[in-house]
Amino acid sequence: MIARRTMLAGLTALPFSARISGAQAASPLKIGTIGAGQVGGTLGALWVKAGCRVMFSARDLAQARKVAQSLGPLASAGTPQEAAAFGDVLLLAVPYRAVPELGRELNAALAGKILLDATNPYSYRDGAIADEADRDGAGPTTQRYFPNARVVRGFNSIAMSTLRREAHRAPPPLGVPVATNHQDALPPVIELVRAAGFDPVVIGDLSSATRFQPGHAGFLMERNATELKAALAHDD
Repeated sequence: MIARRTMLAGLTALPFSARISGAQAASPLKIGTIGAGQVGGTLGALWVKAGCRVMFSARDLAQARKVAQSLGPLASAGTPQEAAAFGDVLLLAVPYRAVPELGRELNAALAGKILLDATNPYSYRDGAIADEADRDGAGPTTQRYFPNARVVRGFNSIAMSTLRREAHRAPPPLGVPVATNHQDALPPVIELVRAAGFDPVVIGDLSSATRFQPGHAGFLMERNATELKAALAHDD
């Protein structure tokens, strides 16, 4: 826990405009959303308000355009392939059953990029891939289908209605757990969590993300960062 707190404290000094490479950037981070429904629309809107450029994408391009048009000049719309090319960070916000197909279609385009995975697997809706994610953990499963990307789990454990209501609330902010195998992917994600109005809590590697996926104690847990760290400090 001491090492984790030290790492998280060190990230606070990084500028929001820092690129994935860690170099100083002249312009804000660009985000592409793979999905423009409740999850993609909610998080994308929070980032647009924070000054980020966001390209919303969906199989139904009309839906992505509708969301983008409601948010002003920093928002745009495109296909998933266009969003993958556009974004420094890609938000994965689709039903989990779409993960294998999207992996085949987009993995090459996401080489070296951060894929912020806000999906959740449900057997009743998603079938066999959800059973795989329940057995192996959603984080490792998503990484397996996007081997070229740097997968970070985050924003999957709190309802979008709660995120809309609690963004930028009076201190202490609501804690948002994140987990990844890629330490160099953390700084931009940490800053995106803060830009959306929340307090990031680094839990560990992708296997530890099981603690806050459906069916586990951290799912739908609404706590500030201190309380969340304590609650998710150990496997449930």
